[in-house]
Amino acid sequence: MPITPAAVELLRDLAPLLARWGPWYLFGAQAVVAYGIPRLSADVDVTVSLDAEDAPRFVAEMTRAGFQPLVSDPDFVRRTHVLPFVHQATGMPIDVVLGASGLEQEFAERASPRDVGGVVVPVISREDLVVAKILAGRPKDTEDARALWRAHRNDLDADRIESVLRLLEEALGQSDLLPAFRSLRG
Repeated sequence: MPITPAAVELLRDLAPLLARWGPWYLFGAQAVVAYGIPRLSADVDVTVSLDAEDAPRFVAEMTRAGFQPLVSDPDFVRRTHVLPFVHQATGMPIDVVLGASGLEQEFAERASPRDVGGVVVPVISREDLVVAKILAGRPKDTEDARALWRAHRNDLDADRIESVLRLLEEALGQSDLLPAFRSLRG
């Protein structure tokens, strides 16, 4: 009998719960894997359209569903917009990002259902994943963006990626996002 990967088991428990709270999507390393790029990761990242005021009810429901909260400080949640949990059945960490910003709402609108190990979940679009990885800027994120570009360049809308990165540079007062994307394109 095959062993179910921890991330799949976690998503199987998580997907029905998040669906009750509104639009959500998988992003991060597990989304990279969902697009066919081999990647090791010890956690799951999702964004859910949820206001910080609803966080206590959400945390209570997650706890009842077998997800142990790792932070109880409401200031941390207000400051970071992240609710970290651990899936008790697998011991796998999960970060739930509260997607209240316009960018995260756009990402949610463009997410599409994908089969992840037998569990159908909304996954951030490939273009938005490249944007998110470039925005994160860590070496492993840059490598993820590069791998996505190499594997899917013929199916990616480079103009859209550049447009979003340009808007982010203006909004954040940065000038390094477009050059980062252009350098990984080779």
